[in-house]
Amino acid sequence: MRGPSPAGDRAGLASVPGHADRHRDRELNETGDGAKIVQAFREHRPYLIDLAFRMLGDIGAAEDAVQDAFTRLLAADIGEIEDERGWLIVVTSRLCLDRIRSARARRERPHDAAEIEFVAPPAQDRLANPADRVTLDDSVSLALLVLLQRLSPAERVVFVLHDVFGTPFRTVAETVGRAVPACRQLARRARQKIAAGQPGVRFDVAAAEHRAVTEKFIAACASGDLAGLLAVLAPDAWGDIDLGPDGPPRDVVRGAAQIARNLLKFWGPATLVSQPVAGQPALLGFRDHDLAGVLVLGMRGELIESVHVIADPRQLATLGLQLSATA
Repeated sequence: MRGPSPAGDRAGLASVPGHADRHRDRELNETGDGAKIVQAFREHRPYLIDLAFRMLGDIGAAEDAVQDAFTRLLAADIGEIEDERGWLIVVTSRLCLDRIRSARARRERPHDAAEIEFVAPPAQDRLANPADRVTLDDSVSLALLVLLQRLSPAERVVFVLHDVFGTPFRTVAETVGRAVPACRQLARRARQKIAAGQPGVRFDVAAAEHRAVTEKFIAACASGDLAGLLAVLAPDAWGDIDLGPDGPPRDVVRGAAQIARNLLKFWGPATLVSQPVAGQPALLGFRDHDLAGVLVLGMRGELIESVHVIADPRQLATLGLQLSATA
């Protein structure tokens, strides 16, 4: 994975909560517009990074694009913006579109692999009862960054915005600068290309209810919102972590309250982005742009009943290399 970007503390974003420039933060909060920008950063940054990552396939580039969007919000007349979230979605998507076009112009083509797979651990390292966990053995793969395959920049942005994140075509059209019918056609072509590239595989990015749950989960972790996490966890939820054969034995933690506290402790400081694993909602967790874990969420209706964290260094290192290759 790429290391920390020198652009990570670009002008404007060091001023918002969680960054170093507290003096500038106080200046922002002295005005109504500054308070709105700080609030927008707190509320919308996790969602925007998730969105940008699905378009760009690189966590550092996604964070940079979102930082650029907030820098532009600082320079805009926020009083004339009716919907800060919608405005930020459009600006972030346009910045991603520019980056994709620039990469294509430089002939930085995506990796050819249609899927990124975890390497199955040796048989002797597997649990005796694999039914007790979510496993990535036996050809179960992480279908990641398939959108970078065979799609033009406009097709990719339209598909991610509409089919993955449920953005209305009217907003999509504003983002890519095309008419609504043209955007519908771009989305149709994107689906056809993905289907052609994945014969026999149903590409279902996530059910709408899963998308809503993962968005709330990410937002709660990013903001340290214990009540928000408890709202998406089943009361009898359980969780565990797989640290690999060299790690300590895994204990199963039971109860939503304890799981929520553990999540905030270990994943609150991380950057989480959504990515389904074998049809289940899941998150990739990054620290300093390095992949630190994969959180696989087991669902019961609209609640999360299990959180299985994959943190085996061998599997993460393999996946990290493949993520770098596709970015």
